[in-house]
Formats: sequence, structure tokens, C-alpha cells
Amino acid sequence: MRWRIACEGKGEGKPSSSEEQSTGKNEGKKSSRTPGSRGPLRRLFKTLGGATIFGQKIYRVVGNVALLLLLGHLLPFGGRSPLTGEPPNISVEVPFSVFVQAVRSNEVLAVAIDDRRFAYRVRPGMLKKALPKGTDGVNAQYVFRTVRPADYSTPYDTMLKHGVQFTAVERQQNMFITVTMYVVAFGMILGAMNRLPIKLPRRGPGRRHGGGSSSSSQQTVTFDDVAGVDEAKEELSEIVELLRSPARFTKLGARAPSGVLLVGPPGTGKTLLAKAVAGEADVPFFSISASEFVELYVGMGAMRVRELFASARKEAPAIVFIDEIDAVAKGRDSRLRSVGNDEREQTLNQLLTELDGFESEKDAGPVICIAATNRPDVLDSALLRPGRFDRRVSVERPDRMGREQILRVHIERRQLPLGDDVSVGTVASSTVGFTGADLANLVNEAALLAGRDNKGTVEAADFDHAILRAVAGIEKKRSILVGLEKAVVAKHEAGHALVSTAVQVLIPTSAPVEKLSIIPRTGGALGFTYIPPNAEDRALLFDSELRGQMAMLMGGRAAEELTCGQISTGASDDIRRCSSLAFQTVSEYGLSRVIGPLSVNTLSSGGSDEPALIGRDSGLSKLAEEEARKLVEAALAVAKDIVLANKQTHDGLSRELEEKERLEGPDLRAWLSKVNPTSSLRHFVLQGVLPAMARH
Repeated sequence: MRWRIACEGKGEGKPSSSEEQSTGKNEGKKSSRTPGSRGPLRRLFKTLGGATIFGQKIYRVVGNVALLLLLGHLLPFGGRSPLTGEPPNISVEVPFSVFVQAVRSNEVLAVAIDDRRFAYRVRPGMLKKALPKGTDGVNAQYVFRTVRPADYSTPYDTMLKHGVQFTAVERQQNMFITVTMYVVAFGMILGAMNRLPIKLPRRGPGRRHGGGSSSSSQQTVTFDDVAGVDEAKEELSEIVELLRSPARFTKLGARAPSGVLLVGPPGTGKTLLAKAVAGEADVPFFSISASEFVELYVGMGAMRVRELFASARKEAPAIVFIDEIDAVAKGRDSRLRSVGNDEREQTLNQLLTELDGFESEKDAGPVICIAATNRPDVLDSALLRPGRFDRRVSVERPDRMGREQILRVHIERRQLPLGDDVSVGTVASSTVGFTGADLANLVNEAALLAGRDNKGTVEAADFDHAILRAVAGIEKKRSILVGLEKAVVAKHEAGHALVSTAVQVLIPTSAPVEKLSIIPRTGGALGFTYIPPNAEDRALLFDSELRGQMAMLMGGRAAEELTCGQISTGASDDIRRCSSLAFQTVSEYGLSRVIGPLSVNTLSSGGSDEPALIGRDSGLSKLAEEEARKLVEAALAVAKDIVLANKQTHDGLSRELEEKERLEGPDLRAWLSKVNPTSSLRHFVLQGVLPAMARH
């Protein structure tokens, strides 16, 4: 019966071939078989859930356990008792106290001992006395059996005293028979265990999210919830239309794209865009991270890829979203991935296969795979070819208008009570380079700061404070500078402010200094000079602006050399940034008169776009490094000229900054209004002429 039930469960809802033949022969005739002829046990199984997968598993487990118990009783693993004989024995269970009394009464003839189990026979003439009343013991041999208590010793002395023959159960058998018996038993157990539905616990092929109105547990995401990426939304709107009404495109011979690759920096909203596509199209949305494909067990990743796409095809039209696909789809060479990791390569091969044969059931609709990554340069070229990922949508950092839209979305969603002095446009202008995730965190941080001060609204000061926390870090409360360090940091930051103001006089498009602080912040900064970004987003930087930035970065080091009498390590970050900017100016931007418009990195790698695998030891690379060194030394020289020419302003500003620890607003502007640029700074920034000391 167990085998019949298991077979019926596998073919649920499908008749066997014999049933199909009998149905075809007796078609049109009334069956003479009554409902009760199927048997009450079968009807009971069906009632209890025999047609369900859970019921089948229960029946299999119960049947397998019963089979194991039956094997344990049938296989002759024990030894043979020496009391067997003809005619066949009849066993009689008696208490151990009866056995002891029979031994003492000299009624026992022989005893076979098997650990705590005793089997004995009585002497001739004593059988009638030992048997229960009404039992005939003439035509049968009786064997009495009993079990010795654990705390009672075996009465060997008593048995010897009365001449009782006792022995142990014989367990040694023929080696061939024993081995054969155990092999057969082991094979039968393995066969029974193979029937058990035992599987390793594993997660599903992915997280399924209902699309549109079918999702009641989660809030549906639409394009209205995504701001600042208008170009990406316009590109994906065609995917939405194709999912809504695929027949409108297929009748013209158009084919649905197999995959769409979303490329952009972290936090720009790639995952949110994929959810919005599913919400707009009102289709199921299967999401999974690429790192979940890679498991300890070989083959699990490829199996999950198959299951994920199979689940999506069953509910087509649908969307499959794979986040951080570069975790499993790196290029198959030694430069981009570790050698010998077969599991990742098998998973990638299965992913390529599924994307190639991405066809759903007829008239079911398309299934589109959307993947996101912030490292498209490491992806395998076979994954990016047309037919797999047909489209590549760039999700970039938002511009000023996009940042303003994102801020309004988060403010409205959180129902943030804004103060009268808050301008969303001003906040958007002060957050150049922020992604959507950064702006969401900024709104939340401003609300937290307002709540910490028990305010009724979120004011502009809260947003300014939140921006400073995101840019420079959190102010430390205990690590306050004292003594010589405090004076050195104050002079250092004052030097930055003076040089930056002088550059701003020469280049009006530069932003003025707004804040100075010598309060240490998290991240290692002992002080900072805050220069807000330009109100307008810039896509280009001119050579004069690059040289002005280099001079401003070296302003702190110049002030230390001229006013402190010794040099500290506080300018290490400024030197690193200035050196990087100078080398990029020479080697990438082509702004050096000596080297000219050449890409040093491309020439060092033999003319290819791939990064150089060897060090920069060519003559051109050394020349670029020498030109970069001259630019840094020139920036330091003109910064020293600015500090010397405005020495009184620098001394007064650094003293007040050392006293107050923070300067901004009218007090800071009053000091910086006295700064005058020098001719060396003008020649260096505007004309690119290096000072005499930096030419050699």
C-alpha cells in the first residue's frame, strides 16, 4: 500500500497508462464500480491529505520507519540458544523469583544465560509442578524464560550446589554466513533510507514580491517614488510598456530584451528603479543578490539560477532582479577573479545559458532580467553581449534639480515640518556629489538633530549641521586641542582660508570660505576649512581652477613653515590630494606644456586601455612625475607669498580662531575682506607661470 500511495502522489492529477486505456474503451458507459470499492483506507489517506506533498512525506516516513522495525525483528543477528530441540519448544515467561526458588528446590535441569536473560528447563517429573494449572506438558517441550534484575547477581553458587547445568548463548557463527547476512541487511537498510525524503535545508530561489495591486504586505514602488534619474526612468518606461502589453510589440516582430543592466555609483537608486519597473508594470518581482548564488557546496549556485528563472517563467510576465551581479559575473581570467574557483564559473555559465534561452510559455508574456552593478569594468564580456543584456542604463549622481526633487520626495514621505528659513533649493545647491542614499540620510539626520534639541520644526541650521556631519564628520567632545597643537592647527586653517580667498579674488566663480574650525572631528581631521560647492553643477574644470585648488591645498603647509618655526604632520592629507591633482593634470588632462596632450597611463600600458601591469619606469612616466613635482612646489611657493603679503591678517585671524575654536559669518568675512592676492599667484593661476624657485 505504501508503494501505491507514493506512486499516486508523483502522478497527482494524471492517470496511468492502464487507466487511460480503460477509460478510452469504456467511454460513454456508466461505471459499475461504486465509490466504496476503492477501499476505506485509500479514502482515509485521501481525506488526510494523501494528494498533497505534505501528506506524501508523512506516509513515506511512517512506511520507512515500519520497514526498519520489521528488518530489525526479522534478521537473525542474535545467537542460538542451546536449549532448542524437538519437538518445537514452547516458551513460558516466569518471574525471576520463581527461577531462584526452582533452583533452590532442585527442580532446574539446565540454564542458558544471555546477559540478563535466562532460559531454563526443569528436571523430568517436575514439569507438571512448574507449569501453570490446566496446562498439558506431555506432547511438548517447555522452555521457561525470565529476566534477571539489574541489581541482583547471577546465582552461580546455588546452581553449582544443586548440579544445574548452565552455559552462555552461542554467538559465533560461520564467517561467510555472518558477513553475507550483514551485507544483505545493510543493503536493505540503504534501500529503505533511499526512500526517505531527506533533503538538505536550503533557501528558496529568491524573494518573490507581488507586483502592483497584488502586493498588500509591502508598499508598491512606482516611478513617482524615484526622482533625480529622469533619463533612466525614460529608458525603463519602454520596458514597462512591453510588460503591460507585449502583444503590441510582438505583432510588429519586436523581441523583448533579455536583460537590462543598471550601472551607477552606490546609492544612486538602481534597486529602487527595478522595484519601480515592477510596480508600474504590475508584475511579479523576483529579487536576489548575486552573492547568494555562491555556496559552500559545488553546484548549488547553478541550481539556484535554474530555480530562480524557472519560478519567473511560471509567472510570466515577470521581472528577475539580480543585485550586485559583479559578485558572480566577473571576467573569467586570472586578473579579475581567483583561479580555480569552479563554483563561480559554473554559476556564471548557468546564468549565461538562462539568459540565452530566456523564453516563457506561449502567450504568457516576457520575463526580463534586470541586474545592477557599480563595477561594470570587471563583468565578463560574454554577459554584456546583445542577446543577454541588450540594454545598459546609466544611473548617475543627480544634478542640482535632481537633488532638489529627491529632497522633496523624502521630505513629503516623512512629512517633515520645515521651518520658515529652510529652502530646499539652497540645501540642494550645498550637496554637490550627494547620491540619493546620501540625501535620504541627510534628511533623516536633520530631523534627528532637530528632535535632539526638542524643536517643533526642522530649521536651516539643522540641515547645515547635517551637511557638515556628512562632509567633515562629527565633532569630538573630549579630544580638544590645547597648547602648541591648538596654535599650529589654527595657523594651518588660517593659511588655507587666506590662499582660498586670494584665489577667489582672481577667479570669481570660486566659492568663498564660510566656516573655519579647529575642533577635531571623526575621521582624523584636527580642523577644517569649509568652502561650499558652487551653486551650479560643473562638468568641466579649467586649468586656472586646477592650479588655484593646488595653491589652496598647500596654504596650510605654507603657513606652518612661515609662522610656526617647524613643520608638523598635519598637512599629510593636503599633500596627498595636491600630488594626485598635479599628476592627473599632467598625465591625464594634458595640461602640461612640457609633456603636451598625451595620456601617460595609456602610453605606459602599450597603447591599450587596460591598466599597466608593470610599474611606471618609462622615460615619459618619470617626466610626468617631475612635472607634477614642479606644480606642487610652485603651489607651495605662491601660497607662501600670500601668507607673507597678508601676515597681519593671518596672525589676527589665527589668534581669534584659537580663542573661539570656530569662526563663521560676519566675523570671518571681516578678516577675509582684507586679503590681497600677489603677482606670483596671479601669474601661476591665470597664466601657468611657475615661480623661479620651482622651475629647477
